[in-house]
This record gives sequence, structure tokens and C-alpha cells, in this order.
Amino acid sequence: MADRIVKAKGMIRGEAAGEALVCHKAFSFLGDVDMDTGVIIARGHEHEGVSIAGRVMIYPETKGSSGGCIVLMVLAKLDKQPAAIVLMKPADPNIVEGAILCGIPLLSEPDEDLLAAVPNGTTVTVNGTTGEIRWRKAT
Repeated sequence: MADRIVKAKGMIRGEAAGEALVCHKAFSFLGDVDMDTGVIIARGHEHEGVSIAGRVMIYPETKGSSGGCIVLMVLAKLDKQPAAIVLMKPADPNIVEGAILCGIPLLSEPDEDLLAAVPNGTTVTVNGTTGEIRWRKAT
């Protein structure tokens, strides 16, 4: 197996590793996730019923309101927050604020389409300081 490394814009510094939770549609922390459990509750979501705790969330963009940063803070107090967030599009200020307050590494605009490249459940390591996203790819 060989490591794959993709560069992205490092928005919030820090390193984290976890299983990838690849969501193909926009995601909102306010309304899509239960803030007491960290479980995705959005009806019809591809990962409905799955916990985001400790996962590296990879999704196209954030949707919704400014309340998402509050949900992230509650999740962090309960140790149910994602390990890291990687957005395919530019990060909106609200998700950046939440990631700063919770110390969650945040990257955006990777050089490749990670929604297609990273298999869900693969262990991914991110570095918000260098902007690197790394995972093992089967050869």
C-alpha cells in the first residue's frame, strides 16, 4: 500500500487522524447532527445514525446558519466533536469560528476531489498547519 498525500488550504492549525466520514452533500452542524450524541440525525442523509465523534469529516461545503459553531462547541464539551474537517469549497466564517473555538483542524479547497478519492472509513491524517491530507491507498 502507498500513502496518498493531497494538499489543501490549512485554515485552522493542528494535526488529527481518524476514520474518514465522506459526505457527498453539504452539511450543517445545526440540524444535521444531534448535539448531545454527535450522531447524524438528518433524515435521508447517507450517514444517518452514524456518529461524527473522532471522525475526519470530508464534505463539499457547510450549509445553514451561524448556530453551527455553537453545536460544535457543545459537541467538544462532550468529547463528541469530529477530529478534523475538510471542505471541498472555501470555508465559511461560521465553521472557521467553531473550529477555532474547539481546536479542530480545518482544511479547505484540496487539490483533488476527495469525495471521489477517499473511501469512507479509511484512516485519514490531516495537518492544518502544512495543509496535508494523507491516507493509505491500496495498490
